[in-house]
Amino acid sequence: MSLADFLDPLQQPLVTVLDTPVSWTEVLGFGSGALCVWLVARQHLANWPIGIANNLFFILLFTQSGLYADAGLQIVFIALAAYGWWTWTHGGGPGSPELPVRRTTRAEWTWLLAAGAVGTLALTVLLDRATDSTVPFWDALTTALSLTATYGQCRKLVESWWLWIAADVVYIPLYAYKELYLTSLLYVGFLTLCLIGLRNWKRDLAGQRPQLAEATA
Repeated sequence: MSLADFLDPLQQPLVTVLDTPVSWTEVLGFGSGALCVWLVARQHLANWPIGIANNLFFILLFTQSGLYADAGLQIVFIALAAYGWWTWTHGGGPGSPELPVRRTTRAEWTWLLAAGAVGTLALTVLLDRATDSTVPFWDALTTALSLTATYGQCRKLVESWWLWIAADVVYIPLYAYKELYLTSLLYVGFLTLCLIGLRNWKRDLAGQRPQLAEATA
């Protein structure tokens, strides 16, 4: 059996939403993506393998829809997931194997925003000149936001949720424009989960302060 024979059933319509067929790929991407974000909000380690499965489904879905930057982004997400998986279990330092939630430093904000701006510009030019993308800037912007947000998530930076929220606000109408209605709906759910995750991580950070005070007393 060839790879095409394996992938073909995933591309077949499962349901119809607003007169648009929705494939198995989009449905599986919907389910695994929602589960992944819910697990991240709860700081559960299983978010990383579930996220990798979600990335694989989205590589296929976005390639079919001409969202090439988003498709390529999934490959980077897989590499970042491996990094995040390791960091969450080994990044806390001696005596604290689990990585704690923390604030983003001014230096981190500076290079994250700079990397995001440069990445958006470079990807916009690349997509406009080298592909048939109809939304090069928006595809590039969401890619840059997602990469910076994922890195922040790997380091458990509270403010990474704000980057995800910004990305989701753009993703929702972008996917609807591409007639990926179920994926657009998924990102409405992502937006809600991001707000919950931001609240949970802030609570966790606030809970660390009394512990630090007790440890230093």
